[in-house]
Amino acid sequence: MRQTRRIRVRAHAKINLSLRVAKLRDDGYHELETVFQALALHDGLTVRLHDGPFTITCDDPGVPTDSHNLVWRAAQCLWERCGRGGAVRGVEIALAKQIPMQAGLGGGSSDAAAAIVALARLWAVKPGIDLAAIGAEVGADVPYFLIGGTALGLSRGDDLYPLPDLPVYQVVLGLPAFGVSTAEAYGWFDRDASASRVAGGGRAVAIPAWPGRPLAVHNDLEAPVVVRHPQIGELRDLLVKGGACAAAMTGSGSAVFGLFASEVRARAGAQRVAAAGFVALMTETIGRRRGLRAAVPSSRPRLSR
Repeated sequence: MRQTRRIRVRAHAKINLSLRVAKLRDDGYHELETVFQALALHDGLTVRLHDGPFTITCDDPGVPTDSHNLVWRAAQCLWERCGRGGAVRGVEIALAKQIPMQAGLGGGSSDAAAAIVALARLWAVKPGIDLAAIGAEVGADVPYFLIGGTALGLSRGDDLYPLPDLPVYQVVLGLPAFGVSTAEAYGWFDRDASASRVAGGGRAVAIPAWPGRPLAVHNDLEAPVVVRHPQIGELRDLLVKGGACAAAMTGSGSAVFGLFASEVRARAGAQRVAAAGFVALMTETIGRRRGLRAAVPSSRPRLSR
């Protein structure tokens, strides 16, 4: 049988439809309760076997292509779990970036999960090797991207329970001109846990989710981040005024998402965000079947400025 030499995979973005932050753990992470939701917006990875050293290239000069990239760490972890010594070799990975960085959309973690899936196939990894455990070594969000769709995340977010797919929502992502690091957002949350009363970030809006079970859209990190970056609150309000069923910051920010019932309403919401001087991306929620799979990125995300 001829060995597969090249695989192309999509690495989908995510939003946190809800994010509840609890106590700080002994390992430095917080206890979380979050509902992840995959988006059609995606990066593309081309993973190819070759005879040279391990390399990563990217069409975005702002993305590190060394061991600081989670893709590099994912490849090394899988390589070692397969019983291979030394540094990874014989593979090159080309990243085509569409997911904004430092936006809470999980681009780096999704890229790492996509690399694990592609490399497991190229290296003919034995079924007994736990890819989710490898993902957890790389980053807390990586195991989710091996599942995709809608999922409940507990503990660090890596104790995962797949949920039934939600109805499809059109999504507008509003992006300010700055990023927010995860460490900063959680540090601010720890320093002023009462900020939700100051910034109004404690509001939760229920959306239709499953029959007889609405879902409350809310993010505990939003309020302390808004205190430092009021533009995020402005984005949230713009999306709500633009017709979103609900809007909130995703993850630790800086992206804010709005859920819309139709593409017409989403387009109007995106235009409102763009008119205020922010970047707006239009996408949609996707179910588990449209998760990680061998594919060429089909199109660039729809962009409003």
